[in-house]
Amino acid sequence: MAAPILVTGAAGFIGMHTAERLLDRGETVIGVDNFNDYYDPALKDARAARLEAREGFTMVRADIADHERMLALVRDHGVERIVHLAAQAGVRYSIENPFAYERSNLAGHLSMLEAARHNGVKHLVYASSSSVYGDRPLEGSGFREDDPTTDPVSLYAATKRSCELLSQSYAKLYGFPQSGLRFFTVYGPWGRPDMAYFSFTRKIARGEAIEVYGEGEMARDFTYIDDIVDGIVGVLDHPPAQGGHEIYNIGDSSPVGLMEMITTLEDALGAEADKVMRPMQPGDVTATYADVSKLNALTGYKPKVTLAEGLPRFVKWWRGYENG
Repeated sequence: MAAPILVTGAAGFIGMHTAERLLDRGETVIGVDNFNDYYDPALKDARAARLEAREGFTMVRADIADHERMLALVRDHGVERIVHLAAQAGVRYSIENPFAYERSNLAGHLSMLEAARHNGVKHLVYASSSSVYGDRPLEGSGFREDDPTTDPVSLYAATKRSCELLSQSYAKLYGFPQSGLRFFTVYGPWGRPDMAYFSFTRKIARGEAIEVYGEGEMARDFTYIDDIVDGIVGVLDHPPAQGGHEIYNIGDSSPVGLMEMITTLEDALGAEADKVMRPMQPGDVTATYADVSKLNALTGYKPKVTLAEGLPRFVKWWRGYENG
């Protein structure tokens, strides 16, 4: 029987979907999450309940920054592959609570590196972020992995770039393969309530005004969750050579303006939004745009779900969840 796969942040949005996909193909999965209250823990509990109902899944409630516990968890279960998705998310929240990012993102990442190093882990796949590219205009064919990442505009972005550098040093020092994934805006059923599309859905449905930052001029490379999981699992199955550390963009590669996203959401909800235009907020970037050619070359990755298809799927899930 294959060794179990450890998925950190398993009660999170991307973590739950990744764990489900791995279970679907017959893997044994150990999930780790600390169920913090950055957003409503009831949603995390509901995600966890879905997973815990599945054969082959075990949830461990723990803080990934507890390095001794992570070391023991990987050792005792004979884990050989780790999908490390746990982190303190959110650009704006990093301005208000910087030390949450120091613990979850920096200490947490180092904890997983140490657990992998001391237990002969064969592949560590971890979550980075498109925010490492800083604030830059839309141009050419999108942001490339070898573009400069020296000008983060938020602490969140700085911690994510720091995690990449930590991984690079550990790959050189200790030789276990690692793959970092720079996620572009992810959306879909079971998503995060702090994301714009989710909060807009709630407010539009309730007849409340929505605040549109950046005067509506921002654009995002919205990527549906199923496409994201395709990329994660594809990378997990294609580790770099021993001692290798690779970074991949994982996005839709077709940015959509914020106003177009709102219009698509209005159509899905059958209601018009009362929009209040606001200037850019500290830490935000104007646009994100993924060049995914490197990931495509490795795994054949090609996003399938457009925003016009994905947002109605989210709205259908949201109505069921809200009324459940």
